[in-house]
Amino acid sequence: MSIPREKPLRRRPPLWPIPLLWTLGLGLWGLSRQHSVWRDEAATWQVARRSVGDIWHMLGQVDAVHGLYYLLMHGLFECFGASTTTLRLPSVLATAVAAACVTVIGERLAGVWAGLAGGLALGLLPAVQFYLQEGRPYALVAAGAGISTLLLVTVLQDRGRAVHWVAYGSTVGVCGLLNWLSLLILPAHLATLLWTRAQRGTYTRWTAAATAALAAVLPLILFSRSQSNQVSWIPPLTWHMLIGPAILLALGGLGALLDRPRAGRLSAAAVGLPLLAVPQIALIGLSLIKPLFLDRYILFSMLGLALLIGTALGTAVRATRPRFPRASLWLVPVVVAVAVAALLPQSLAKRSAASRVDDVLAVAADVRRLKENGDAIVFIPAARRDTALVSPGHFTGLRDVALAQSPVASGTLKGEEADPARIRAAMLAQRRILLVTDVPDVARSLSNKRDKVKTAVLEEHFTVVADEQVRGRRVTVYERIGPARG
Repeated sequence: MSIPREKPLRRRPPLWPIPLLWTLGLGLWGLSRQHSVWRDEAATWQVARRSVGDIWHMLGQVDAVHGLYYLLMHGLFECFGASTTTLRLPSVLATAVAAACVTVIGERLAGVWAGLAGGLALGLLPAVQFYLQEGRPYALVAAGAGISTLLLVTVLQDRGRAVHWVAYGSTVGVCGLLNWLSLLILPAHLATLLWTRAQRGTYTRWTAAATAALAAVLPLILFSRSQSNQVSWIPPLTWHMLIGPAILLALGGLGALLDRPRAGRLSAAAVGLPLLAVPQIALIGLSLIKPLFLDRYILFSMLGLALLIGTALGTAVRATRPRFPRASLWLVPVVVAVAVAALLPQSLAKRSAASRVDDVLAVAADVRRLKENGDAIVFIPAARRDTALVSPGHFTGLRDVALAQSPVASGTLKGEEADPARIRAAMLAQRRILLVTDVPDVARSLSNKRDKVKTAVLEEHFTVVADEQVRGRRVTVYERIGPARG
């Protein structure tokens, strides 16, 4: 007589695909933003279309901090063509990976509902929604932060091997090459090790991995100091700039308290609170020395906030389950639905062209409509040349009379312009000039001598015959007063 075998226990399917697909859906929703591209994304677009040699040449002059990202986007543009989808889809995929990591971490440390709620919450956070569809490297860094944090949790749960530490150091290093301020995740992870009173061997292995990552990024950090003028526009830290971080830390602290944190215990609070707080505080400290405080540089800290939000909701589910077992199952879905409804206006706003400062594609279309054969064009400031670099076909037939050396040849983002005297002479020789600049609401005061000369020549010797303003940019058509000087 054979003994009947016990039916094997059914394994619950993994939870992480739900937030991954949820975040992917949020990212694909309105991905083209009404077919608009703003100035930061225009930098990615125009550099990614250059050859590898030209990109390398440019990195020696400017924007070395984004070198790895530009090379990655160059490869994608080569494979799939230049489009808003190719530009933004890497950020969408990366944020979805970050949401999946938050889910796995939350599930391991605080239960199923905490993991699910945290993963779903990440894509709804306003800052994340902004950069979810951004053709810049910040979402990719967030994905790396999620992966490295998940690896750290794995080794702290005695599941790790040497390969996990190699993967940890490599991930942190790659993130550092995408944006070296992402190395602020290392002190956050160190705080987690101290909180959980990790074993000496764990400290040793973490130190080795962190040192290797830092060594890989250090040459970039040292070299990029010579290009620090790129961030000279960032304003000094003020008290009102601290309101946002203070609110985030208060919310995160509340979520951590609900997790009943204890020293020596690996918990969602021990991972999430340092991940949220340490990068915020560290960047504030750095900004007291040199202004650097921009939320996108520490976007990855939002993973900590999402994890703590999930933990708070998981705690609420456990608290309501004894009295209301059926209602507790609906708590997270209802809260997510309410959050979606409450955030719908800002979600729609972030997916509109008006959500960014300007739109280089819209003004390029206006230039194409207003130009005539033989017209000249000037840009104030020179950085507004990005619209011609992204949409060169719209500028066919126009002469860029201020340009002495193209952006590609000069290894810059905006090219090298002639001296003021030559610009003046070249402009006075034209019958019609199109000016591309910022709308008055966002325009900065002129400090460059070349821009002052351009403005003076147009005001003294030309008259306006057409003026169009669209999505933060302005194109004005000027005609010469009297005969042009040959």
